[in-house]
Amino acid sequence: MRKSLAVHILRTMRPKQWTKNLVLFAPLIFAHQLFSQPLILKTVGAFFIFCLLSGAVYIVNDLVDLEQDKKHPVKSKRPIPSGQLSRPAALATLAVVLLLSCLGSLVFLNWPFIITALSYLLLQIAYSLFLKHIVIIDVFSIAAGFLLRVIAGAEAINVDFSTWLFFCTSLLALFLALSKRRHELILLDDAAVHHRRILFEYSPELLDHMISIVTTATVIVYILYTISAETIDKFGTDNLKYTAPFVLYGIFRYLYLIHQKNEGGSPEKVLLNDRPLLYGVILYALAVCIILYF
Repeated sequence: MRKSLAVHILRTMRPKQWTKNLVLFAPLIFAHQLFSQPLILKTVGAFFIFCLLSGAVYIVNDLVDLEQDKKHPVKSKRPIPSGQLSRPAALATLAVVLLLSCLGSLVFLNWPFIITALSYLLLQIAYSLFLKHIVIIDVFSIAAGFLLRVIAGAEAINVDFSTWLFFCTSLLALFLALSKRRHELILLDDAAVHHRRILFEYSPELLDHMISIVTTATVIVYILYTISAETIDKFGTDNLKYTAPFVLYGIFRYLYLIHQKNEGGSPEKVLLNDRPLLYGVILYALAVCIILYF
């Protein structure tokens, strides 16, 4: 029984989606500190704290959306909507997870990180309660969650959060958020508005236009970043421009999966299940590390 309860709790916290928190390592890599053991340990600690916070947010989200999730073809199978995990057990788990997150932050990290982590938690709760019902603001809120993760990664190791990283992260996060909305709209079809009211405000055509704009902006900003004088001065090389094809491939592959395979509702699932995309991301990361460090 205990094992069954633990499994249901873990499923509710959705560990597969914790891969989103890997973006906390971006500041460590681009700050030229990848081989600094103390900073690596701080980043790993920040990663695990955000995994706990993410799990707490998913519990809150499932409790708030309980009735709507019961009508969803996929979400109805989750532990809370299906009744496998009771509300009291979910609330008790939430309290324990938040307590562990607070203790970990206070012991191992600094106040700027704690403030950023708290901002992330409050944003996610606000999203679950009302922001997800406001057109356009809903996708900006999802994107802000990704951005706060990266800021937290920078604050954890006390490095500057560059303007370029801000824009690249924001635009890429918007691209993923809009893709998620499009997938929900296509998947649920006529039942979409009954599951999530905000989908009534969107159409596939509108989302395609938004995705097109954000995609173009993301590519342009990244290319400008790789050839900017600031970047060349910082790293002593302009070779980051050679990583642009990997970025283009990743975006094109994701667009292919969105339009031809009707995927994109869960970026972490797409990344783990689509090998060409996964290999592209790995090759990009290796290329960046080789250029910056060797």
